[in-house]
Amino acid sequence: MQAANRLQKSLRKGTPSFGAWQMLPGTNLTRVICRSAPNIDWLLIDLEHGNLSDDSMHEIVAAAAACGVSPIVRVPEGQHWMIKRALDSGAHGILVPVLETVDDAKNIARYSKLPPTGNRGFESLLAVEKFVEQHPHGGNVRQLTGREYAQQANDSLVIAVQIETKGALENVKEIAAVPGIDVLFIGPFDLGMNIGHPISSPDEMDQELVDAIQSIHEAAQEAGKATGIYCDTGEQAKEYANRGFHMVSAMTDMVGICKVFNQAFNAAK
Repeated sequence: MQAANRLQKSLRKGTPSFGAWQMLPGTNLTRVICRSAPNIDWLLIDLEHGNLSDDSMHEIVAAAAACGVSPIVRVPEGQHWMIKRALDSGAHGILVPVLETVDDAKNIARYSKLPPTGNRGFESLLAVEKFVEQHPHGGNVRQLTGREYAQQANDSLVIAVQIETKGALENVKEIAAVPGIDVLFIGPFDLGMNIGHPISSPDEMDQELVDAIQSIHEAAQEAGKATGIYCDTGEQAKEYANRGFHMVSAMTDMVGICKVFNQAFNAAK
């Protein structure tokens, strides 16, 4: 499984991993995004804020995996059934928003792991084919068996939690220490609002928010965990990667489409 999970491989090596963000439905869009650049390691499938159904999630997970890009599902919140649905679809990992406490983090880890580590129910029929190892131009196909999935899933799936609330920030060191949590992922816009320093422009942050982001990064480093962050541009993504962040988004479908259309029609005036 780890051989097919680009995000996991990158995190294990400690190198930056760049991702795209999909909020709009459609597997044609998924394939366009995933094939737009060779250094897209993961695609975030946004069930929290995106216009995506459970059916859409399953189809997008399959399309991204077929393109050799790790599908990561952001569930609406850390409920057991939501995590189970995402992982059973074959997602290579999950991102869980709006947690507040250490107990929240422990529950997320427990819901994400198969027994005896956790209490995730086992059903691999849809999941195994999202970890196929195959040369992109054909050749032999190596697909996991259900037994192999069960043996490898606990160590091969990426479990990320979003640090975006005041409570999570106050408890960040304890959250980072929870076994089974791999990534502390920063949502700067929500974090800024929740600590009283909203972002007025993507390029401008109050010093208190800058300090909060750095404290999360340091807590992750001390616990031997990876740090992720949402970025609106490739330039921002490069800056955070250079600062040692590991899981960095570089573009969202709705942002990119709007930007490219705006540039084209301004040029056409």
